[in-house]
Amino acid sequence: MKIRRFFGKDMREALSQVKAELGSDAVIMSNRKVADGIELVAAYDKEPEAKLFTPKAAPQAAAKTPGQKAVPSLSEIIGDDGPDSLKALLEKQHGGNPVASSSAQPKQPMSANAKHANEIASHLDFSEAFIDDLGTQSPAQDVVEQETFPEHQASSMGETPVSQSAELAQIKEELASLRDVLQYQVADLMEAKNKRQKPVHQYLVTRLTDMGLSSALATQLISYTPAHYNERDAWVYLLNLLANRINVTGNDILSSQGAVALVGPTGTGKTTTVAKLAARYAQKYGAESVAMITIDTYRIAAYEQLATYGKIIGCTVRKAQTSEELADLLFQLRHKRLVLIDTAGFSQRDSRLIKQIKQFDNGQMPKVKKYLVAQANTQYPALQRIIQAYDDIELSGCIFTKLDECYSLGEVLSAAVEYQLPVSYVTDGQKVPEDIKIAEAKSLVSAAAKLYKKYGLNHTSGNNAIKTA
Repeated sequence: MKIRRFFGKDMREALSQVKAELGSDAVIMSNRKVADGIELVAAYDKEPEAKLFTPKAAPQAAAKTPGQKAVPSLSEIIGDDGPDSLKALLEKQHGGNPVASSSAQPKQPMSANAKHANEIASHLDFSEAFIDDLGTQSPAQDVVEQETFPEHQASSMGETPVSQSAELAQIKEELASLRDVLQYQVADLMEAKNKRQKPVHQYLVTRLTDMGLSSALATQLISYTPAHYNERDAWVYLLNLLANRINVTGNDILSSQGAVALVGPTGTGKTTTVAKLAARYAQKYGAESVAMITIDTYRIAAYEQLATYGKIIGCTVRKAQTSEELADLLFQLRHKRLVLIDTAGFSQRDSRLIKQIKQFDNGQMPKVKKYLVAQANTQYPALQRIIQAYDDIELSGCIFTKLDECYSLGEVLSAAVEYQLPVSYVTDGQKVPEDIKIAEAKSLVSAAAKLYKKYGLNHTSGNNAIKTA
């Protein structure tokens, strides 16, 4: 196959040159607007009939791979008497199925993809006025390209792959953009269809997502709801179903023995929670049966804060700076029924967090149960990153703090259900040891529904004005 370039004042004149010099079997490879008109890149498998037959042309004309699909020729794209406009050319070249190069072969039926491509092409403007406007956008680039490739100069095969690869990359980028838009439109159409078919279910999905649940969990819950339920019965059914999905551990820390470490990001209230658990344990078994250890050497006065709580409770408080010191302290306090370990708080993106976690798995200390402490008012994406940061260790449960500062509880409940993380305790204040409670699934779901009813229904509030500077 050989490739040549042709220039004309408009598309009609350029196509006429291609048919006159290469014949009707030529294939249009690309077209673009240049400074003086239109440039076409055409390819042909054999020399035109007007020229003398050369020995080199014979093998090229006969060399065809048996399984290779033929490229549509110029006559098949535009026809001998068809319109010579660029719009019709592109519609036939990209919309139709590849057929044999012989113009005498019957026309193949158009596939569904081809019909869809023609429908898209029908909304595009390929008029000559539009092409003329494109020529005025980048005149400097067109002049450089015109100097590189003068009129009627045949280009070699080595120069075409660069321009073709750039064009293919641009086409792929545009197709990817169109695919994203089409996926969004199809999803919107599916949602509209579901709203028409099951309006109650779609309304309840919206309520669940407004309550803070993720879209995936809300859709999963609504799929189990009977279709004949009305809105009120379905809402009660969904809340009960959500409560059944939440795994709670009961009073596992205060009813067991051993070592327990509270881990989590900074500012979640780990130190206060350790003091609350120690005070509750001292009330039940005595102050001599519980001890507290802090390995938080980063925060100022972290040990002093825990030591103050220890004096009030009457229990032992120690500090460890390395994993070896922690192992020694656990051995020294092995006679205690419960040892609570307060860890340093780091961001889930902090590398020191991984170093701190490895302190519990150095092979020198007894088994330590780890509980994740997270704020109940944390954003759902942040909760996902926090839980994923502790994938390398085995979490025995989690403790949700600061429920008194929440306006929504659906995010933490959704994270607990989706990551199958058991909930042990919840805290709702700073008082030691009053403000800590055993987690109950129905109580958590009821609190989430009450918060949604109180704060989530913003459309019931009359003060919706946006304050501006």
